[in-house]
Amino acid sequence: MSFKDFNFKPYIQKSLDEMKFTEPTPVQQKLIPLVRSGRDLVGESKTGSGKTHTFLIPIFEKLDENDKDVQAVITAPSRELARQIYQAAKQIADQSETGIRIANYVGGTDKLRQTEKLKSSQPHIVIGTPGRIYDLVKFGSLNIHKAQIFVVDEADMTLDMGFLDTVDKIAASLPKQVQFLVFSATIPQKLQPFLKKYLTNPVIEQIKSETVIADTIDNWLISTKGRDKNAQILEIAQVLQPYLAMIFVNTKERADDLHAYLTGNGLKVAKIHGGIPPRERKRIMNQVKNLQFEYIVATDLAARGIDIEGVSHVINDAIPQDLSFFVHRVGRTGRNSLSGTAITLYQPSDDGDIRDLEKMGIRFSPKVLKDGEFQDTYERDRRANREKSYQKLDTEMIGLVKKKKKKVKPGYKKKIQWKVDEKRKRERRAEARAKSRANRKAKKQTF
Repeated sequence: MSFKDFNFKPYIQKSLDEMKFTEPTPVQQKLIPLVRSGRDLVGESKTGSGKTHTFLIPIFEKLDENDKDVQAVITAPSRELARQIYQAAKQIADQSETGIRIANYVGGTDKLRQTEKLKSSQPHIVIGTPGRIYDLVKFGSLNIHKAQIFVVDEADMTLDMGFLDTVDKIAASLPKQVQFLVFSATIPQKLQPFLKKYLTNPVIEQIKSETVIADTIDNWLISTKGRDKNAQILEIAQVLQPYLAMIFVNTKERADDLHAYLTGNGLKVAKIHGGIPPRERKRIMNQVKNLQFEYIVATDLAARGIDIEGVSHVINDAIPQDLSFFVHRVGRTGRNSLSGTAITLYQPSDDGDIRDLEKMGIRFSPKVLKDGEFQDTYERDRRANREKSYQKLDTEMIGLVKKKKKKVKPGYKKKIQWKVDEKRKRERRAEARAKSRANRKAKKQTF
């Protein structure tokens, strides 16, 4: 199927051609017709599936450029994601000969200036974080009472970050006939009350990807046992020589520590986490886009919503506390059919989490960095698998094998091995005798 089969407005099709969008993704192919129909929708789909244009294109298709009122409101849980949606919307609007007003309202920007501008005109499309949008609505500056479409993007992340109550207040300010579009990577149970409160007979679509992680990604697992992790990451980073590598950590404190260590060792490293002021984050993101860094140390804030082009490698400093973030982290590389490499550092206590990830369909290749190159190594659970293959020993043999002595007598191991061998010989002889008796019995029954 081609985008041209949708028969969009000429300027929308022109913008798609400019972006070299020819065929819709599975999410777009299935959900765009539903959004155009006016139905409320809950779309569950993984990161990188094309959700943004799934709701943006129908919004522009329905937009009345001559109407002076706000016609669509889009909330996003982070400033970076809101800005990304805003940039995507601008790419479409720029192809229109009629002026389309799009506003991006996020925290950390000049609210007074935004309020003054709203006195003269209202935007056609509002994009922003819940807190700033609601502030402008609450003080009567932003008029959304005639909006026709309300989009809640990354709803699960909105819930996790504590913004759902604010989104609820925005929704309460909208007209009853507004079309609700909720997009999310997962639909947690705590989101259900909000959906039941506002959505009317919604279409619920779950678009399953064929693979949890793109086929273009090499997914490696490296043990940190007995190693200084900072030094290990430095060594890995230096060997990789990436176009751009994202190093994910679990806390702001760890991000600060690792960033200081890597920059102190001469690497060009950016740092992104929620504790960095908005203007500083914006400056850093611009520097990243201008390729002023080779590495980015980031918390999971950057794993969801921020689309940084050209990420060739992802390094997980540790397995994320929320395992669902693992897919979002790794999904920063291997995009647009390009190859990528994801490296996850682990310790023995992480085995349970790794098994849970494997149950999700994620496959790891165990590696070791040796002599300046990555080499295949043994499976992490090879010992457990080997023990399973042993013949079951009786209580006496188990006692001998597991017995520990501070002073081991000469030949003690040989003695244990001899005992084990003798035990197995007896078992084999007993099996042979039993088989012989069974054969003799069968012959007697024949005659």
